[in-house]
Amino acid sequence: MLARIYQPSRNAMQSGVGKTRQWVLEFAPSAARSLDPLMGWTSSTDMDSQVRLKFDNVEAAVEYAKHHGIDVQISKPHKRKPVIRQGGYGENFATSRRGSWTH
Repeated sequence: MLARIYQPSRNAMQSGVGKTRQWVLEFAPSAARSLDPLMGWTSSTDMDSQVRLKFDNVEAAVEYAKHHGIDVQISKPHKRKPVIRQGGYGENFATSRRGSWTH
């Protein structure tokens, strides 16, 4: 049984970094997906593909995998510097703002 441990990337639709701090352990698919001829849905007999375990750090995830005899593949995250610029959108509503805010 093979599992992948990774840290999820930031949502492309938002600038925040919510739900990216935890580490996720996902099992690799062991069976191919099949197509239902009547409805067209994809299905699988692999129940482990539905399991996603979340951990606070990578050491806890690796320890869990070792304890349960799971082979792991660890993907290191690509850390990016947050984009925080001077005079951003939040400055429009600052209490220390000089002058009136008009269009």
